[in-house]
Amino acid sequence: MGHPDKVADQISDAVLDFCLQHDAKSRVACETLVTTDLAVVAGEITTQAPLTRQNIDRLVREVIEEIGYVDPKIGFAASTCQVTCHIHAQSPDIAQGVDVGGAGDQGMMFGFACDETHALMPLPIYLAHRLVERHAQLRRSGEIKFLRPDAKSQVTVEYNPDGTPHRVTTIVFSTQHDESAVETIHGKKRFSNAARDELIHKLILPTLRAENPNLVNGEIEYHINPTGLFLEGGPHGDCGLTGRKIIVDTYGGRGRHGGGAFSGKDPTKVDRSATYMARYIAKNIVAAGLARQCEVQLSYAIGHPDPLSIWVNTNNTLVDGLTEDRLIDLIREHFKLTPHGIIESLDLRRPIYRETARHGHFGRDGAGFTWERTDKADALRRAARSLVRI
Repeated sequence: MGHPDKVADQISDAVLDFCLQHDAKSRVACETLVTTDLAVVAGEITTQAPLTRQNIDRLVREVIEEIGYVDPKIGFAASTCQVTCHIHAQSPDIAQGVDVGGAGDQGMMFGFACDETHALMPLPIYLAHRLVERHAQLRRSGEIKFLRPDAKSQVTVEYNPDGTPHRVTTIVFSTQHDESAVETIHGKKRFSNAARDELIHKLILPTLRAENPNLVNGEIEYHINPTGLFLEGGPHGDCGLTGRKIIVDTYGGRGRHGGGAFSGKDPTKVDRSATYMARYIAKNIVAAGLARQCEVQLSYAIGHPDPLSIWVNTNNTLVDGLTEDRLIDLIREHFKLTPHGIIESLDLRRPIYRETARHGHFGRDGAGFTWERTDKADALRRAARSLVRI
């Protein structure tokens, strides 16, 4: 949540939530840039919400403070950063197509699910998300005192020949820290061994074992703050932009990506809403036992309501007797795929988006995201049995 790009995502989604809270039909495309003691908010917004410069300023500072950037000495803090605002109304050319139920943009959107985890997510990205989530918990509780908000994780998993996970082989974890985690060896400062061990035993290993103790069944290679130090971080150490972590936000590269970012966009933008629907479809197909993994692609034209194409790939894991063409028929029958249908099915005109902008948009059952439900699984299973008998 403290990575500069994710700070920008959370600010953009906080603006979106504010607009939807006051006007459920707000049209929002909000971009944020953060750097040393500066946050710039820009974009196209049409709303009845009181989106004054004062309210934008307040929203930005609230997000920065909630994330944990409160110390001016580290170059970026809620109380000292300058906030600038450059917002204008959405183009009427786009609005005339969206007003009649058309998609707010063109492009391809992908969703993915597999049976590697209870959340039906690929294991490496799921663990990477849980590691940074636990990092935030330990930092905010004070259990690990040297942590600062900026952090990144990466997980390497060895797979069995049948495609099931075997063990975790490598963890890369970088976290900003204060001076208390620094030691000097032969005149050179570095991240201390004691701090490294604390991260391994309080953060990393408990996270891995909570998912599956069998994953820790061999020696794990750790790269913790591999440059040696991470004192200077956050937006002071690296400029952050909305929408620059699209692979982190989805499946860690396991599935394809259409290229569209999520944060700061209202649900008429199919970059966001159709990606959520594609995940919803894929997850229900896997939850129904129709395939062990499923990737769904939807494509849209701006101003046009119906998807131009529906494509699925189950990587040869479909149940016997079912084809991918028949699976597409089931998708058309059980899911509403127009922008209006997606918004209605997933109840997307609500201020729910700021929470999506950290720790992943998918695989978070406890977050209450509607696209993580598996409420269509039983109906899909029954319908598939009928098709197979035919």
